[in-house]
Amino acid sequence: MKKILPLSLLAFGLSAAFTPIQAVNANSLPQSVAPKSANVYIISPADGATVPETFTVKFGLKDMGVAPAGVEKKHTGHHHLLVDKASLPAFDMPMGSDVKHFGGGQTQTTLTLPKGKHTLQLIMGDHHHIPHKPAVVSKKITITVE
Repeated sequence: MKKILPLSLLAFGLSAAFTPIQAVNANSLPQSVAPKSANVYIISPADGATVPETFTVKFGLKDMGVAPAGVEKKHTGHHHLLVDKASLPAFDMPMGSDVKHFGGGQTQTTLTLPKGKHTLQLIMGDHHHIPHKPAVVSKKITITVE
């Protein structure tokens, strides 16, 4: 039985671009390969930082390139941001609306979060929003919003 996954990518940061994609057959989409040396990371804020309610998150990437969603090019992808997520998304399926998508190739965003402790983590997705193989995932950082 084939899995058909409708994606409504509506959970976006303030500066994230909406990249609509059609329902896809998860069984027919191979994972894109990432270099083993690839690394995604959060440039700022720093782990443990205290930030105002509205702040900028800057994304870093090493040994890969950034390409918009829908653009298939070897060793490229686009950023996805997990805010306060206890676990990572499935590595063999397109990421859903519970992850902030930056399908326009953005390398930063502005977030507004309520006061308190929050976690941030990045994961790269390919042209179909599927994590690469091996998955390119940042260290999870914790921030405090004042």
